Amino acid sequence: MQEPGCQENYPISIVIGSNLLSFLIYGIGAYILFKFSILWVICYVIFILILEFRLLSGHCVDCYYYGKTCAFGKGRLSSMFFQKGNPEKFNQMTITWKDIVPDFLVFMIPVLAGILLLIQGFTWSVLILILALFFLGFLGNALVRGQLACRYCKQREIGCPAAQLFDKTKRP
Repeated sequence: MQEPGCQENYPISIVIGSNLLSFLIYGIGAYILFKFSILWVICYVIFILILEFRLLSGHCVDCYYYGKTCAFGKGRLSSMFFQKGNPEKFNQMTITWKDIVPDFLVFMIPVLAGILLLIQGFTWSVLILILALFFLGFLGNALVRGQLACRYCKQREIGCPAAQLFDKTKRP
């Protein structure tokens, strides 16, 4: 099957859909953590902001989509706050599973907190939120990245360390 063509600028519908997934994960995570205290929510939001800052300032500046509309809109956002980096640097990066652990923690921390809540006292609402986080975190991200973002990404064709990590055809 022939791969679809790359997007020079992604349509706003993909940007909205891609970000909606993230905001759903963040919102559900914050809601679960709020059941412990607002301090947990503040720490969670700070953690998310640190990850976003790291992405925008350390990766997006070197990406092909810097100043353009990528699937998440971060190429344009990055160009508003940071100077353009070196695109060759992006191609030479190596990403390992260790590097993406913080991204998984965004939904796994609230899942673990939700499990603690269930241990303290079972409620259907918490169980449903935990299941939603699992679904959104694993299947939702796989769908958004596989079908909406990476599939049409010019940077993937040029050289993307994340694509190399997840590309099952290039594994030994």
